[in-house]
Amino acid sequence: MQTAIVGGGAAGFFLAVNLKEMMPQMEVVILERSTKVLRKVAISGGGRCNCTNTFEDVKDLSAVYPRGHRLLRRLFHEFGPADAYSWFERHGVALTVQADHCVFPASQRSQTIIDCLCGNARRLGIKVVTGRAVNSLEELRDFDFIAVTTGGSPREEGLRWLADAGHSVQKPVPSLFTFSIADEALRALMGTVADDATAFIPATKHRARGPLLITHWGMSGPAILKLSSYAARPLHDANYRLPLAINWTSHNETEVAAQLQALAADHPHRQLSTVSPFSLPSRLWTYLLGKSLNGKIALRWGDVGRKDLNRLTNALCNDAYQIDGRAAFKDEFVTCGGIDLSQVNPSTLESRVVPRLFFAGEVLDIDGITGGFNFQAAWTTAYVAAKSIAAQL
Repeated sequence: MQTAIVGGGAAGFFLAVNLKEMMPQMEVVILERSTKVLRKVAISGGGRCNCTNTFEDVKDLSAVYPRGHRLLRRLFHEFGPADAYSWFERHGVALTVQADHCVFPASQRSQTIIDCLCGNARRLGIKVVTGRAVNSLEELRDFDFIAVTTGGSPREEGLRWLADAGHSVQKPVPSLFTFSIADEALRALMGTVADDATAFIPATKHRARGPLLITHWGMSGPAILKLSSYAARPLHDANYRLPLAINWTSHNETEVAAQLQALAADHPHRQLSTVSPFSLPSRLWTYLLGKSLNGKIALRWGDVGRKDLNRLTNALCNDAYQIDGRAAFKDEFVTCGGIDLSQVNPSTLESRVVPRLFFAGEVLDIDGITGGFNFQAAWTTAYVAAKSIAAQL
């Protein structure tokens, strides 16, 4: 019996290794279009590979998986985050958990994950063929099973061969990216971090909370990356030109106004610029003062009138910008879109259209926010697909 795995990324290798461990007699071949396997693993997490998450702070999977959360809720019973953690440690990778619940190899090197997957593939006799593109299912007719793990496709054409086989495809569009902001005064603050900000697109439900980094091109950081994931399709449809608002404190207007009034009462003789509310970076606070009070940053706290207080509250809670394009997040690329989830059996991930064809990883219309969630989706779907193939025998 032979299985072809199309795609030599995280999901492809994980599926191959697990399938071979479950079915040692199965011949498993990984077919990778490029000349190098596991490229995305190598660059993920700044070269450290945020390989999963503890999910301890996740109350609703939809908060971390804008697309695919219902399917993953089901599949996590089969192979969840704790299972992935145990799997890697059992296969020789020591892991460490950060305070934010992100899980990394203890070595802090992506190569450790790559060595684990490649080493186990060699140990099990899995054949890896690079420079081998697959453009139709007909090319794989000699295999008993096929698993497609090609990852997210930047263009719809990359999924054409699967659509030609009868599968419905959700149009792929970018997710997890930073925002270009055409505001020179803001960009002059590059390197400044607001530790707990909320970014949102006005008049929509799309909002995200977390650290926000000001860059030389605009805005980045977890708050922005999460927002780009939640609003991936609206942003794409608007050609990445939408209004953006920032609550620099993540507190509501009543709480912010009360804090400002307390500062005015406690420091009446000090200039506004010398006392930052909510421990905001002083450069950011000075910028917001200049923006909201027309340059009256030398004003003393005791001289702040009600109108100025309202302007400061609005600047902290509803600071307005215009997104002026999409900027790349290092070399990583995540897409929303892919094989419509209605096209697969939700228990086995076998195609409803082509028997003995399975899908795993980002080729499915599943994607998560930053924090190890996309890799966990890859491990989960790959394991379930491997187990499903083994079960058919």
